[in-house]
Amino acid sequence: MAEKQIAHEYIEEEELDEEVEGWDDWMSDEDETEPQLLCLFCDGNYNSVDSLFDHCASTHSFDFRNIRDSLGLDFYSCFKLINYVRSQVYECRCWICGLPFQSKIELQSHLHEVDNLKDVARFWEDDRYLKPFMPEDSLLHSFMEDEDGDKDDCVPVNGEELLDEFANSDDIQRMILDEEDGLNSVLDDTDSAIMNGNKEDLSFSNGLDLPRSLDKLTVTDAETAEHTILPSHKRKDKHLRVSFANVVAKEISNVNEHYFGAYGSYGIHKEMISDKVRTDAYRGAILNNPSLVKGSTVLDVGCGTGILSLFAAQAGASRVIAVEASEKMAMVASQIAKDNGLLLDGNRSGVISVVQCMIEELDKQLTVPRHSVDVLVSEWMGYCLLYESMLGSVLYARDKWLKPGGAILPDTATIFVAGFGKGGTSIPFWENVYGFDMSCIGKEVVEDAAQVPIVDVIDSQHIVTNTATLQTFDLLTMKSEGMDFTTSCELEVKRDLPEQYQSPLVSCYGVVLWFETGFTRRFCKEMPAVLSTSPYTPKTHWSQTIFTFREPIKMVASENVGADAETSQALGTDERPVSRIQSRISIARAAQHRSIDISLEVSGIGLDGRKRSWPVQMFNL
Repeated sequence: MAEKQIAHEYIEEEELDEEVEGWDDWMSDEDETEPQLLCLFCDGNYNSVDSLFDHCASTHSFDFRNIRDSLGLDFYSCFKLINYVRSQVYECRCWICGLPFQSKIELQSHLHEVDNLKDVARFWEDDRYLKPFMPEDSLLHSFMEDEDGDKDDCVPVNGEELLDEFANSDDIQRMILDEEDGLNSVLDDTDSAIMNGNKEDLSFSNGLDLPRSLDKLTVTDAETAEHTILPSHKRKDKHLRVSFANVVAKEISNVNEHYFGAYGSYGIHKEMISDKVRTDAYRGAILNNPSLVKGSTVLDVGCGTGILSLFAAQAGASRVIAVEASEKMAMVASQIAKDNGLLLDGNRSGVISVVQCMIEELDKQLTVPRHSVDVLVSEWMGYCLLYESMLGSVLYARDKWLKPGGAILPDTATIFVAGFGKGGTSIPFWENVYGFDMSCIGKEVVEDAAQVPIVDVIDSQHIVTNTATLQTFDLLTMKSEGMDFTTSCELEVKRDLPEQYQSPLVSCYGVVLWFETGFTRRFCKEMPAVLSTSPYTPKTHWSQTIFTFREPIKMVASENVGADAETSQALGTDERPVSRIQSRISIARAAQHRSIDISLEVSGIGLDGRKRSWPVQMFNL
């Protein structure tokens, strides 16, 4: 009875004051025992911050003091760094390069020093890492103790001010209202899954496509169950959890607003429709397979101008539901359908209904019975196939509305990779500018390109290796988790090199990725089609995505040279070329909504079987 009274008083006080408590009482008077500090990477416990950070530096190549001092991190940045690292280790991912591993042991064996701290500092900039990842993490209020000098000289930390920044922000209070229902559902679903002890249930089906890395950030939610007497720091966690989720929802809302707003530009749609490879592939798949579309109900996800919906209506579909999130383009698509006598607005021949919303919110705008769609069509592909992360929305629509045995167009997608030579860079241009040598610029440009992926058309004559299949997706059966993957491939010098590369040694400057989507005989029985963005086929608006090595790797065809001569030179140089390049590539949805992270691990195999590995490169697209 006394406990219920205390709980009631706490709830009343919370409602009346509407204040978020500070962080002062994290260190409760009850906790007289010295806290145990858990290692960031293993199960070791330490009694002092010094001993913990010494262990992390010597055993796990994580030098916290050096990172803090080199980057000039303040308290909040250090706080975010610790939570970021804990979240990555929980997922068995390298905190530097993002590579996933099957176990913590594999991860610990992989851990390495950072080549350039400035390259990785952006990973924990997001304010989501102000949310304590691990409950009762003593390190979060102890890590400043290892600084040299008297504690009195330290800059004071105002925890109340930090909480106010998130919980009482005017921007957060002005959050778009229609996000709130989805947000509350996310929190409720997450709490339920955690309290049931089922981590696998942490999937969100309410249309809020939160990044995967957020799934684990609410591991303390079970402790904030209603009507439970909560220690003070856990009450704070409840406040922080709601505020934190509001920040994430607002961020996603802003990204979506910008993303769909960009598609209100006619120039983008002109570019896409003018892409004959793209448009002809879809047109052929829809119009040349009458048994597929005629008399069918078709759902067009992300219809834009409505061109695919118009093709479906032309092919004899009985009903076409065209969904477009851009308000401007939804109006345009409606007008186009009306002008062509195909809009379902009392017109006897009209079959197209245009709905302005995200596909995840279709139920709010139009009643579409579950599993009632015969054909799901969408042009969802982005650069490197997965940029923009629209595939998740297509899979959501598939699972909710596609009939058993229904068709999805396209139904397959494949990413390919190959190595490219010097001509795939800007170096040749700068080597001779009206007779002047400006190659110093070219070298700097290539160094910069090793930091950022480049979307451009690369001529097939500059592909110097074989082509390898990186990943294949079956759109009918894949799960959304399949959008994140790690795979390995091996590249060798190709046999039919163009004349400019026909020398004993070939320099590989990086790898290039492209994709194909297939409209296969599984559904397009009369006439299947392929949409290819390969450098060997006519160019498309997707171009290719180029990832440049930090330094070129010298290669040689294995049949041209004997075993390596005795030399002290490193593999991949003129003196010791490699016969094969082994690549391990990971692509994953980034913390920033609709972006992707790509990590690239490269090893060269010499003619004698010896191996050299280069530092991991991390890219964001």
